[in-house]
Formats: sequence, C-alpha cells, structure tokens
Amino acid sequence: MKTNGASSGGEQRVVEFRRRAGGTRAPRGARPPVGDLAKYERSSEPDDYRHRMLVNAAAFLFVLGLIGAGLWLAETMAELRRNQDCLLAGHRDCTRIEVTKDRH
Repeated sequence: MKTNGASSGGEQRVVEFRRRAGGTRAPRGARPPVGDLAKYERSSEPDDYRHRMLVNAAAFLFVLGLIGAGLWLAETMAELRRNQDCLLAGHRDCTRIEVTKDRH
C-alpha cells in the first residue's frame, strides 16, 4: 500500500521547486518599498570629535550611576529580606548594631 505523502521503506525522493514566472522583482512603475535615503547620509561638515567624546563620557557616567543604584537597591532588599526572615523565625536581635570603640 503506497501513500501520496512520504514514501515508505527507506526510498528517497527529491522534490524540485520551480521559480515563479515573474520572479521576485517589483513590477515596473511600482513605488520602491523604502523612501528617499538621503536624510540618512552624512553631511559634508566635519565631525565634532570633542562634543561626541563629552556626550560619550556623560552617558558612561550615567550608566555607572544606574549600576551603582541597582547594586545599592539589591543589597538593601537582601538585607530587609534577611531581617524579615529572622523576625518571622521568632529570633531576637535580628538587626546589626554597630558600636564604635571611642565612647565619651
């Protein structure tokens, strides 16, 4: 018994794909899919290297600030979680008390 789909018994078949008669080109007179790209071209004026470096430095400092704030927030949340777990377990003196040696 032979089916129309896949062949049985290890027999291999090659299926040929034919190209369409029109191809994949747009018909003549059709509008291009992308508008004018002239607005993305570089201008003839020279690049302002100093300004670009200042903007890069400002962006770098901003990212460092975001990373620092994220680390501080994560540490604070972890400490609050530890304190809450300690209190819910029924322990006393869960918070750390820092004592300095030089008392007056």
